Amino acid sequence: MIKLEDLSRNQNFVETISITAVIDTALCVGAGGSDGTLADKAIVRNARGQLLIPASQLKGRLRHECEKLATALGWQIFVAPIAAELSPRLEQVDTKFHSVYRVEGYRGYHCLVSQIFGNPTLPSQIVVDDLICNLERDELDTVLRPGVTINRARRTAEEQKLYFIETSPANLKLEFTGAIHLLSNCPEYTKALILAGLKHIYALGGSKSTGLGWLTWKELPTLEVNDRSWNILSSANNPIPWKRRVEKND
Repeated sequence: MIKLEDLSRNQNFVETISITAVIDTALCVGAGGSDGTLADKAIVRNARGQLLIPASQLKGRLRHECEKLATALGWQIFVAPIAAELSPRLEQVDTKFHSVYRVEGYRGYHCLVSQIFGNPTLPSQIVVDDLICNLERDELDTVLRPGVTINRARRTAEEQKLYFIETSPANLKLEFTGAIHLLSNCPEYTKALILAGLKHIYALGGSKSTGLGWLTWKELPTLEVNDRSWNILSSANNPIPWKRRVEKND
């Protein structure tokens, strides 16, 4: 039998960034089934009934924020999730990035962000855990919130289109904990860019525009300003070659 914890244990992690999201408002992360509730959109849980924020959602949002930061710093970024854009041709890549966007053993060009999060050719160099609330199902009651479908053309509510979504209780400051694991071949700047990207994530889940899922990060690690990673990230006009390995901490 293959166990998920055994797969994670066999990965060659060189560093783990522990993260905790404190949910300041109610959280709405929808699951596929009804989960025995009256909600049309039930909140997602793990096998133990604990609330969670899926790793795929966190990783996708984190990649988006890292793409915005790297673009602002002057790097040419091949934006996800369009496969054709993630695998550019030679003439589509700025000449100053030709050398640093090549990865030994892989064809094509892979931008600053793709070398961390992966693309159709290059595997991801990080593993993201689900963020899990440690409270059991019977320790935390959820809330049903009503809503109504809006006709965008007429700007009025649709008749007989009432629905319910399930959320966590509001204002409980629930803590969701997890980790981001760095693999041995991730670039030197990986930790710096990930930490910067996390600080730009202010909400997760659905209905963020209506105030659901707003969060703060608890005790994120900090890096020194003169760290080599920052020098690499700020060198877009004259790129500094980076190593494809993070050194282990003693």
